[in-house]
Amino acid sequence: MAVAPPSLKDLPKVSDDFKKQLEGFNPDQMKHASTKEKIVLPTAADVKQEKQHIDLIHDVENFSTNSLKRTDTQEKVILPNAQDLKAEKTQKAVLDDLEGFDTGKLKHTTTQEKNPLPDKSAIDAEKGQQEFIAGIENFDPSKLKHTITEEKNPLPTKEAIAQEKTA
Repeated sequence: MAVAPPSLKDLPKVSDDFKKQLEGFNPDQMKHASTKEKIVLPTAADVKQEKQHIDLIHDVENFSTNSLKRTDTQEKVILPNAQDLKAEKTQKAVLDDLEGFDTGKLKHTTTQEKNPLPDKSAIDAEKGQQEFIAGIENFDPSKLKHTITEEKNPLPTKEAIAQEKTA
């Protein structure tokens, strides 16, 4: 089954600048580059390792089981000690108690839900404090008007000095 070639409208669009560059391309302006073909041969160590691997596989494939001697395997049965038995009995007793538990013996209880959320006045107070802190942090000193401070140090009159001397 042959696939139909895409129609002209399905092909990707290429910008006019790119078309002009492609049409004006001159392969003679390219620099000449020489290519070097490098064949990396394995080292003597690689050849030796590969030969050892091939020999090992060959020996395994051609191994004769007639040269093996017959042996008897002794299986030892290890019985659990007293501590293991005691732990197992305790675990079994707990499981039996859980499986045989009668939920009818439980007393009925009522749960009391407490609302840990703060009231509206506490929320408003905290919101006001956060707005106050935000106002301080976001203060723009460029909005202040420039003022000139005049220092006034009124000196006492002659009569006030005379009156203090007489007093």
